[in-house]
Amino acid sequence: MFREVRPDDLPALAALHVRAWNETYPHVKNPPTYELRERQWREQFAVTDGSWFCFVVENSTGELIGFAKGKDYCESELPEFSGELNKIYLLREHQRKGLGRKLMGHVVRRFLARSISTMVLFAEPQNPSCRFFETLGGERLLGVDGQFHGGYGWRDLRKLATLCSSE
Repeated sequence: MFREVRPDDLPALAALHVRAWNETYPHVKNPPTYELRERQWREQFAVTDGSWFCFVVENSTGELIGFAKGKDYCESELPEFSGELNKIYLLREHQRKGLGRKLMGHVVRRFLARSISTMVLFAEPQNPSCRFFETLGGERLLGVDGQFHGGYGWRDLRKLATLCSSE
């Protein structure tokens, strides 16, 4: 089940964030702790100006297994983008089942509903999910040095919404 995150999800969301991040980056020696993620999410929930949103995925027992957070993007480095997929994580055991694509679709449709038609995402270049972003039409954004540093852009979210449409 996909739904909007709620403040009472905070403990489970912080635990999910730690677990999914550790699965994605298993070789990091000092990964983020539960306490750090719990504080970061608590601070995010305190922002009530509508500049961010988050969708979660629950399994059949109500356990959170994935999430995606979108926010307004207004950085001067990439003025052609107005939305940012700030985070997207799905526990490894639930990947390759279409859930990530559906989660991405929820984010894209929310941006479109807010009249945001472009989106950027920043990932670590070695993140195995980079293939997923490219499959969904993410354009590699190159730095001033001509190198790829993990940024992806979508210049037409209507196209991405079609790719991510729910069955």
